[in-house]
Amino acid sequence: MADASSTFSESWYRVASQRICLRPGVITRRQNYRGERWIVLENPFSNQFFRLRPEAFEFIARLRPDRTVEQVWQECLSRFPDHAPGQEAVIQLLSQLYFSNLLQYDTAADAAQLFERYKKRRQRELGSRFLNIMFMRFPLLDPDRFLVKTLPVVSKLISPVGALLWLIVVGIGLKTVFDHWPALWDQTQSVLSPGNVPLLYLALIFVKTLHEFGHAYFCRKWGGEVHVMGIMLMIFTPVPYVDASSSWGFRSHARRALVGGAGMIVEVFLAAIAAVVWAKTGPGVLHSVAHNIMFVASVSTLVFNLNPLLRFDGYYILSDLLQVPNLHQRAMQQLRYLAERDLFGVKKLHSPARTALGEWGFATFGVGAGIYRVIVFGGILLAVADRFLVIGIVMAIVCLISWVTVPVIKFVRYLSSSPKLERVRLRAVGVTAGILAALLILLQVIPFPSRFRASGVVRAAERTELVTEVAGSVAELQAKPGSRVAKDQPLLRMTNAELALELAQTRGRAAEIDARLLKAMKDESADLKPLMETKAAIDGRLAKLRVDVEKLTVRARHEGIWIAPGIEDYIGRWLTRGANLGLLVNPTSFEFVATVLQEDADALFARHLPGAEVRLKQDTGTALVVKDWRVIPGEQRMLPSPALGWRSGGDVPVEMNDERGNKTVEPYFKVVGALPAAAESLFDGSSGKIRFNLEAEPLLPRWVRRLRQLLQKRYQM
Repeated sequence: MADASSTFSESWYRVASQRICLRPGVITRRQNYRGERWIVLENPFSNQFFRLRPEAFEFIARLRPDRTVEQVWQECLSRFPDHAPGQEAVIQLLSQLYFSNLLQYDTAADAAQLFERYKKRRQRELGSRFLNIMFMRFPLLDPDRFLVKTLPVVSKLISPVGALLWLIVVGIGLKTVFDHWPALWDQTQSVLSPGNVPLLYLALIFVKTLHEFGHAYFCRKWGGEVHVMGIMLMIFTPVPYVDASSSWGFRSHARRALVGGAGMIVEVFLAAIAAVVWAKTGPGVLHSVAHNIMFVASVSTLVFNLNPLLRFDGYYILSDLLQVPNLHQRAMQQLRYLAERDLFGVKKLHSPARTALGEWGFATFGVGAGIYRVIVFGGILLAVADRFLVIGIVMAIVCLISWVTVPVIKFVRYLSSSPKLERVRLRAVGVTAGILAALLILLQVIPFPSRFRASGVVRAAERTELVTEVAGSVAELQAKPGSRVAKDQPLLRMTNAELALELAQTRGRAAEIDARLLKAMKDESADLKPLMETKAAIDGRLAKLRVDVEKLTVRARHEGIWIAPGIEDYIGRWLTRGANLGLLVNPTSFEFVATVLQEDADALFARHLPGAEVRLKQDTGTALVVKDWRVIPGEQRMLPSPALGWRSGGDVPVEMNDERGNKTVEPYFKVVGALPAAAESLFDGSSGKIRFNLEAEPLLPRWVRRLRQLLQKRYQM
């Protein structure tokens, strides 16, 4: 028998003389969870379920209108002294069954109380629907009769043969995706373009409709009833939904898991068919629709349905596979239990988990689900506000009320009036105040290391892009590409027959003018002045031609390494003026050219930067200390290398219509830092990141500044 404190209750007199019983329409089922037997009570009118342990059901099953609660409890205590529920447990159990409308009173007031409880439950549902504004549901129709009529046909697919067909089609779809991945990725980049949004929404409606019918048919296949189908405003986007919660009464947890995963099974099957259609069709409406179906089925499945941290399909599948009903609720209860036990010092608590591993599992799930929910819904708020600012603000206010204001009010009421804290209330208030003070000191007072990173490339401090200054045909290479060359050393020799002929003609013309000029000077001719002007012009042209002939031999402008891949193939080829002949790089000194985005620009100009270091992609384990750097005045829009942009796998957003991929979406600031002279394995064009170390700063001012930058950048607020 349990101890007296749990066996007896001061509030027992309130229920001891009551004559109550289960309502006649309540359906009872047995289920096994993790090797233990449980009893599930189903209210077919409200489609609600209630789970009991066998010892609790032994008490509930004995309740009759001709017996009081006291008589039934005494009988259970005498027959099952080791397992009978205590008075406190009975009071809690009866109150839960009462608010679930599972108990019947043989009194006239019972109908009025039933209606009053129904109104309160509807008010709670409406309040919950308002607080859950991103996923509001509106029931419209009862699809059960339609499901029953069409099930004989559809059930043939819910079979081993259907599973084999699913595996074959999905396998073909995956192979198609892998074979056409580059083209698929390119088309995905424009999936949110204005012209594609209508097709994307039609694909969403089509996929989600079949998704919900998948849940419904799998549930009806094994005897569950589906009486509710309607519209859910998922982030203000109407999509269908069905209520297949009757599967909760299935004895087989595998069947419950299959009902939960039925929608994803249908989506993956549709995505596989769409992949084949997309690959077999050319640009057009059908091609775009198939691509949108693939996109919707994959993104919605990964981000929402499959992820168990949100209460969608993946959550219920995990709950069924672990055989832990109400996983999210029990995780929250576990966090509350740990706080009450370890922080507030409440005694005689019972953990929702049976084992130490289960305790930490529940706690980890609860914390992870909370963090993931904030991240996902924060991203959704930003995405909605980008297109509909007013709606985004309304959603943010509702989320603030439901996630911050309401929990704070409930927590204050809990601290001030909860019976659990009757003997430890001062400690609970003190611990709460201490935690808040510690958080405030941690976030606002204690400085933490501060830094930011920027992408960039290595550039030789002395580098020259070699180009032809005159046109000509490449005759020979006078230096080996990749070798070190001295200043003014010939690298490449070209020939130009037209230039040589023009030079010879100009020389002849100059000799002729000299002869005529001598004759005019001897004869004191009046033609002397025009001849002098002509001679000056011809001498200028002759000097220009001689320089051009000299430029046919390309020379090194400074010491360095001549980098010209494939230059050997240029021999015998005619090159126009300005043709690229590679780079001349001096390997004795290098600089790192970084692209600092605007959100970090305040640190460049308004804050002290004690130091910086560079890590290159080919050698991330080596940090190159940068002591001297300079900020190029003015905003930049062209990257120093396309390798830094999105199109080449970099971090900097670039314009998608820029073929070279180095025009940035937003302006940035260029920072040039000198790399150590003793650094080894440096190559011109190597990419990496520079980390600027800032003065230590508390976290809260840093987060506030980032939030203000975000609002100003995206919404000009």
